Amino acid sequence: MTTSASTPTTAPEIQVAAGVIQGPGDQVLLTQRLAGAHQGGKWEFPGGKIEPGETPLAALGRELSEELGIRPSHASPLLEVAHDYGDKRVRLHVFVVHAFTGQPEGREGQSMRWVDRAQLPSMDFPAANRAIVDAYQSRSDA
Repeated sequence: MTTSASTPTTAPEIQVAAGVIQGPGDQVLLTQRLAGAHQGGKWEFPGGKIEPGETPLAALGRELSEELGIRPSHASPLLEVAHDYGDKRVRLHVFVVHAFTGQPEGREGQSMRWVDRAQLPSMDFPAANRAIVDAYQSRSDA
């Protein structure tokens, strides 16, 4: 069965942990989705699927270690975002990563870059990430 973007899907909701990784100055680390992935080519806040029995924070630590070679040492919840793309449903458990250990590198072939907070609204994100940008931009302590 083919589902269009305007028709809600009945597929199971995929649970995802994502991090708004703060860096030097007022910068945030973004990664670019690989071309063959869902929403390929768009920029995103790094993270990945939550495994059964795993907490969102534990999943974030595992995913950031696997994808970027870093470990969050201080993170706080930002928000949860549920989004239906029509062909896929996701629930993002989003954290602000205030501090981490390690040096970030794209371990899975993905591009990454530090972006000034003010640039976030102009980046090409998947639709579910727009709520993250809005929530992060409205934080006074970010």
